[in-house]
Amino acid sequence: FAVVPSFLSCVHAYPSLLSTLQLWLTFAPVADKTAAYFHISLEMVNWLSIVYLLISIPFGLVSTWVLDSVGLRCAVILSAWLNMMGSIIRMFGILKFLSLGSQSYWYLFIGQCLCALAQPLIIFSPTKLAALWFPDHQRAKANMIASMSNPLGVLIANVLSPALVPEGKHIPLMLGVYAVPAVTACALATVGIHEKVPPTPPSASATTSTSQPFLMNLKMLLRNKPYIILAVCFGGGIGTFTCFSALLEQILCEKGYSNEFAGLNGALFTVCGLLGAFLLSLYVDRTRKFTESTKICFCLSALASIVFAVVSSPLHQAITLAITSSLFGFFGFAIYPIAMELAVECSYPVGEGTSTGLIFVASQIEGVILMILLQAFTVRVSEDPSSTCALDQDGALDWTTPVLVLAGLCSAMACFYVIFFHTDYKRLHAETNSGDLVKAEDTATANVPEA
Repeated sequence: FAVVPSFLSCVHAYPSLLSTLQLWLTFAPVADKTAAYFHISLEMVNWLSIVYLLISIPFGLVSTWVLDSVGLRCAVILSAWLNMMGSIIRMFGILKFLSLGSQSYWYLFIGQCLCALAQPLIIFSPTKLAALWFPDHQRAKANMIASMSNPLGVLIANVLSPALVPEGKHIPLMLGVYAVPAVTACALATVGIHEKVPPTPPSASATTSTSQPFLMNLKMLLRNKPYIILAVCFGGGIGTFTCFSALLEQILCEKGYSNEFAGLNGALFTVCGLLGAFLLSLYVDRTRKFTESTKICFCLSALASIVFAVVSSPLHQAITLAITSSLFGFFGFAIYPIAMELAVECSYPVGEGTSTGLIFVASQIEGVILMILLQAFTVRVSEDPSSTCALDQDGALDWTTPVLVLAGLCSAMACFYVIFFHTDYKRLHAETNSGDLVKAEDTATANVPEA
């Protein structure tokens, strides 16, 4: 993958990507135990995840400007520092000698807010990294490797949090463990990233990656019908996966499944997603079938969400749930890096940070709406002999109806995308025309007779 030796400096950005996603879902896989330890409700625990979505909406626009105007290096380093500061502040809430009492939760919340500021800076960067450092035949794979830090961070959180917190008293250990990679990633990013662009552009489009003014980029995107459809549908897809990852433990514990099983489902969801993204990126790099691939995978992921909604309601469906979660991740996450490349293709010459950043802003808006909507459809269950939830003061929540609603919305978005999304690949066409022009000039030079 190395285009030039100086690409190694960009490798130091990957730990920052990974750490950001780990911190986002620290509490979600052990939501019931977190609520019991801090004497708060499950809704307050969910706000530790929702705050990421809320903050990313206004700050997402700032992040797109930073990426396309200031540069990739600045965005990654700033994100790493915000992430580290947030992870340290979260630990103040569990320090006994401070005797914070009811104020402990707010240190968690403030720490999550700082980490949330870091998220858009780093999560918007994969397409920019791929465009600046890789030739056209490697961009989808490069984008996949960087983008899949998102599900990999989710995977680590789903596996590590339940393993670290068999009981609520182990919450302080979990916070300490998660602070270590944040501090390490900050050191690597600060010391290891020296350049924001390679000495030699790897493609024709890389030379114009940030040529358009930021406000002009925004105007161009808002007038681009295919881009708007992609932003709404794919943003809704990201919002759906956000809700699924954040609420999986709560959905399953009320049906009698342990936190470890919920973590296993989250792990299968993510591992199979990594596999799906890897295979699809190889296929798309060879065939350039961005639109067809995303449409097929979107439909199959919607079908998997329907099956999950059906099989998560009855008890004792562990094997079926595990298989369904795997398929949901395989087809759903496969879309992720390809849709990011497709956003750049249909919006070129808009900068990559802006074109992908606005999709994530849309996804955060839709994710907040979904999280609030789904919680509104829950039913409070005070006593349930099959439940394994560590109950807060008000009891557990039944998520049967919200999961059905989520599957219905996912299916509606897939149908809308399949029917209405059509686009030309503007960046590929521009690069092809540029290559043809260079060849024509070379031919003309070769045919000139010598004096």
